[in-house]
This record gives sequence, C-alpha cells and structure tokens, in this order.
Amino acid sequence: MNAKRKNWMTNLFIFLSVLGPGIITGSVDNDAGGITTYSVAGATYGYKLLWSLIPCFIVLFVVQEMNARMGIVTGKGLADLIRENFGVKITFFIFIGLIIADIGNTATEFAGVAGSMQVLGVSKYISVPLAAVAVWILVVKGTYKTTEKIFLIFSIFLLSYVASAFLAKPDWHEIGTALIHPTVKVDFNYISMVIGMVGTTIAPWMQFYMQSSVIEKGLKIEDLKYEIWDVAAGSIITVAVAFFIIVACGATLHKGGIQIKEAEDAAVALKPLAGVFASQIFAFGLFIASIFSATILPLATAFYICEAFGFEAGIDKTLKEAPQFFTLFTIIIIIGVVIILIPKAPLIQITLWSQVINGVLLPVVLICMMLMVNNKEIMGKYINSKTKNAIGWITIIVLIILTAVLTAAPIVTALAKQ
Repeated sequence: MNAKRKNWMTNLFIFLSVLGPGIITGSVDNDAGGITTYSVAGATYGYKLLWSLIPCFIVLFVVQEMNARMGIVTGKGLADLIRENFGVKITFFIFIGLIIADIGNTATEFAGVAGSMQVLGVSKYISVPLAAVAVWILVVKGTYKTTEKIFLIFSIFLLSYVASAFLAKPDWHEIGTALIHPTVKVDFNYISMVIGMVGTTIAPWMQFYMQSSVIEKGLKIEDLKYEIWDVAAGSIITVAVAFFIIVACGATLHKGGIQIKEAEDAAVALKPLAGVFASQIFAFGLFIASIFSATILPLATAFYICEAFGFEAGIDKTLKEAPQFFTLFTIIIIIGVVIILIPKAPLIQITLWSQVINGVLLPVVLICMMLMVNNKEIMGKYINSKTKNAIGWITIIVLIILTAVLTAAPIVTALAKQ
C-alpha cells in the first residue's frame, strides 16, 4: 500500500512539474472570439448546443497531443519541421497568412480588453494602453517560469464563468436533457453556429505555440505521459469554461429573448437578469481571456517566425540575445493597440477576414502535422498508431469541411450584398 501511495505521489509531483503547455494552450483558446461565439450560442439556442462541446473536446485533445509529442520527440518547433520537410515556399505561404491573421486577431483581443473594461466603467483609451504595457513587461522582462505561472493563474481565473452560470440559476434538469438527448436542426443558422463552435476550438497559431512551449520548458521523452495528462486537463478546462458560458447566457438571455453580437453585450445584458455581480464576473472573465490571448498571440507569432528563419527565440532570452524575437512581439502589440484606438476602426471586417485566413491555413497546417507525425525518420517509434491515425485523419477531414463552409459563408454573404 505504501509503495502504491509513494508511486502515486511521485507521478503527481512529476505531473505538476510538467504542467503548463497543455493547460495554457487550451485555455487561451477561450479568447474574446471564443467567448463571443459561446455567448451568442447560449443567447440564441439556450442549452441546445451543449452537445457540440463533446466533438470540440475530441478535436482539441487529438491535435494538441500530436503537437506535444512532436515537440518532445524532435526537440524542434513546428515551424522548423515544416520548413525542413516541405520547403520554403509552403513555409512562406503559411507564415504570410498567419502574420496577417495574427495581427487582426491581436487587435480583436485588445477590443475584448476595451469592451470588458467599458462594462466596468473604464475608458478604452486608458485600459488598452495599460494592458499593452503590462503584456510587454510580462514577456520582455520576465522569465519562462514566471510567465508560465502567471498564464496558469489566468487559466484558473477563466473558471470565474462557473460563478456567472450558478448566479444565473439555470435549470439543471433541462441542461441534462439537452446533453443526453441532443437537438440537431437542419437549419443554416443552426449549422453555422455549430461550425463556429467547433472552428473556434482550434486555430493554426495554437499548434505553433504548443510545440514551442514544450521545447522551451525543456520536456523530455520521459515526460511525454505527463504532458498528455496536461493536454487532457487543458482540453477539459477549455470545454468546461465554454459549457458554463453557454449555461449562463442560456439561462438568462435566451429565456429573456435577448439577442447579442459581442461578448461584452452579454455582460451588460446579464446585469438586470442575474444581478450586478454576475455581470461583473462575466466582464472580468472576458478581460482575463482577452489579455491572456493578447499576450499569447503575438508571442506565438514571434516564436514561429524566428524558428523558421533560424533566429534566437524564447522568453528566457534577453533583448540582446533575441532582438528579432522581441522586436516582432513588440511590433504586433503596437499595431493591435493602434487599430483599436483608431476611431471607427473596421473591427468586424478585420475579425472576419482573420477568421477566413485561419480557415484557409488550418487544413494546410494540420495535413503537414499528420504527415510528419507518421514519418519514422522524424518520429522514430513515436509515430501515430492506427487508432490515432484514424482519429487524426477523421478530425482533419471534418475540420476541412467545417472550415471550408465557415470560410465560404462570409464571402458568399458579402458577394450577395453587392
């Protein structure tokens, strides 16, 4: 009994030392865009879309596990591996698209900071610059260990949406029924919302950040089992946050017949329905999610560009050791802030086209990943099993179909209006 307990404690301590990349990468998925999608889903359909979080979990876990495994086994970032195995042209195409999309997405995250703080009575001309400075200091002046700990705290704070959901006093019997007996409608708006929920779960830049973070953390082959636990924990937390956001909005906005377009609209609308505290907690969650993603997005972009071109990269580096890395990080933040502070900036169009670019690039990145993770010269004995391949390729095929529809829909709508 003592030996079993000792073994259990040893595993726990090792897991806690490895903990980080999986939870952080999964949690940052619940950014301003993700929270908006879940809020609109709850307000529009109540609890009817809760079932879609199950495929969301599967998609997130399968892809992130492959990322973690490739990073640990090869000791190389995803950008490095793509350049080495698919050449400069494919790498250039992916990165040009990612840079444009990531700048647009970073602007969207700072918009989330602005919107959440406006709910709490703070002007965007104060909140956005202060947030940008805090983000810059955290990364440029911090170390990997310090930054990772702060990111993990951010991940825990996202669970504040649990409180919003309980304050909304939902019907748990109705929620259970929605999960056990899912409602599926053959309706364009319903299907579009399902596509949006699955599509917001996974983005191209996440794959690059995940792989870079396991390398910078210094994880080895013997840590692989524990990192898979980390990925699973991150996927569970991500889906749990999404679940409670949908529940909070379903129990209040949907029952009240209130329609919203942005996550901050949900925070404002919750005030008369669930109380001031519920509204403030929802706004606080949006702020944390936005500033979290506003840090990770430019960080991930700087990582994969520097990896691809052989520049030094890493939070543990100094400005002198990795000037290109920190310069790129700084430039992306500045552009994102400037876009938000410009009066009447076309933020909706920026967000829309960022999603379109991500939709086009996602299948390319995922196919590259699947080909490399099955290459014995790269992965040795750690290639995918037949089961993992089946799950991986099915996931990719489904994602390609979903992202194709998600990408085509706004273009068709825009053309129809002309």
